[in-house]
Amino acid sequence: MTQLGPRRGVFLDKDGTLVDDVPFNVDPARIRFVPFAEEAVRRLADAGFVLAIVSNQPGVARGLFDEAALATVAGEISTRLVALGVPLAGFYYCPHDPSGTVERYRRVCDCRKPAPGLLSRAARELDLDLGESWLVGDILDDIEAGRRVGCRTVLVDNGSETEWQLDTSRLPHHIVDDLDEAARLIVELDTARRERAETGER
Repeated sequence: MTQLGPRRGVFLDKDGTLVDDVPFNVDPARIRFVPFAEEAVRRLADAGFVLAIVSNQPGVARGLFDEAALATVAGEISTRLVALGVPLAGFYYCPHDPSGTVERYRRVCDCRKPAPGLLSRAARELDLDLGESWLVGDILDDIEAGRRVGCRTVLVDNGSETEWQLDTSRLPHHIVDDLDEAARLIVELDTARRERAETGER
């Protein structure tokens, strides 16, 4: 699909949103897409969205795996997406944890969601219009990060969020049951918005 207008992105949380949440997994053989993920990413890519993963990876700071292992994870996911005809524009992660055991990574940072650093960096490097972009995640920290950069947000309510500490900064624009429903919603709303813009409607 030919890209018209500003580059629009969809930022996808990794664990629990795009792939099954296997805690601290860096073994490519154990990576599994969540149900309907293949259909969802195809739908988004076909609609012209740039896809990027944004993921907290505190296992690095906790000494559970080396940061270099995440390159293998990123490569595996990218390879599987390319096999579906879907390019992955970027894999952005935060290796930090203020309570980590590895001194190099034990700190407060601006990239650990709900901080907005990962999304800001991705938008800058991928030349994305944040106001035309979306964040899809399965916990409210994801939603807050998206809202803090001006994205529209979708929460996949799959049971991962257990605390539900809601305020205006963490309130999802939309809540859905799975990733494909999120993709359908994004494409539908984006298409309608662009059609209104073309006709001068508000």
